[in-house]
Amino acid sequence: MKRAKINKFFNRLPVHVIIIVILIIWIVPTLGLLITSFRPLNDINTTGWWTVFSPQTIRDNGTTITAPRFTLNNYIDALVGYRGRRTYLADCAEGKQSPDLRCNITDLLNPRGMGRSFVNSLMVTLPATILPILFATFAGYAFAWLDFKGRILLFAVLVGLQVVPLQMTLVPISRMYARLGLNGTLTAVWLFHTGFGMLYAIYLMRNYLGGLPRDLFEAAYLDGASHWTAFTRLVIPLATPAIASLAIFQFLWVWNDLLVALVFLGGTMPVLTYQISNMVTSLGAGWHLLTAAAFLSMLLPMIVFFTLQRYFVRGMLSGAVKG
Repeated sequence: MKRAKINKFFNRLPVHVIIIVILIIWIVPTLGLLITSFRPLNDINTTGWWTVFSPQTIRDNGTTITAPRFTLNNYIDALVGYRGRRTYLADCAEGKQSPDLRCNITDLLNPRGMGRSFVNSLMVTLPATILPILFATFAGYAFAWLDFKGRILLFAVLVGLQVVPLQMTLVPISRMYARLGLNGTLTAVWLFHTGFGMLYAIYLMRNYLGGLPRDLFEAAYLDGASHWTAFTRLVIPLATPAIASLAIFQFLWVWNDLLVALVFLGGTMPVLTYQISNMVTSLGAGWHLLTAAAFLSMLLPMIVFFTLQRYFVRGMLSGAVKG
């Protein structure tokens, strides 16, 4: 018995080693960025992030001082979008802040800050997540349980369209939107993300719904249930894992998108990724704010993921192998 356990351990050892190596490759850089986001700019410029674990001194204008190990100034400056020579709090304390700032909570909504762009990202992401999932759920049910002419061919075309690179369609769709007067509007971004997100969503929903027990639907139809009743009473509750998986994917894709928002919205309605990219000037000033801004932008996606993650694996595996 003991020998069997030893053999089992050594058989699994390569897998454990690979997992540990992958975790190190992912965790160490992320840990370094997290620590850097809490360090003062002078410390970042003079020492590595790993030096926070040991006492350190730095020279500032010829004076040797003990550097503060951690500070929230990077996060405050990122939220306000402040790129002065000193920190936002230091300049506010002496009344040397930018003329458009009032040194109160309203500064979060100034054009350079993250507050307004956070709201813009929400306005882009929520409809662009809900719409493709809604349409894909209807379409998945139709492809799985409705018998209509050309169903297989149409589904094959939709699957094939997934290989079309998003970047190839930006110019022609932008010209079409310009003729329709949609450029610079939220509708343009919603339509674009819905069109591209819906293809994979339909594929996943069709495979997931096609794997549900046929007897369940036949019993519902024999009892007089319409397709709408079967959809609302059976499909929606049973498809929760697949819907949650799609919601995670679509939300993360749209929330982290810069290219589509840049093409169709530009600077008229800056989203969070656009605002973060502009924190660094052409000469490289303000780069230390990127780490803090990146972790701030991660908060909402992490909440969404951990809220829905219990459905994630079940939904992805079912949708990938059934059909």
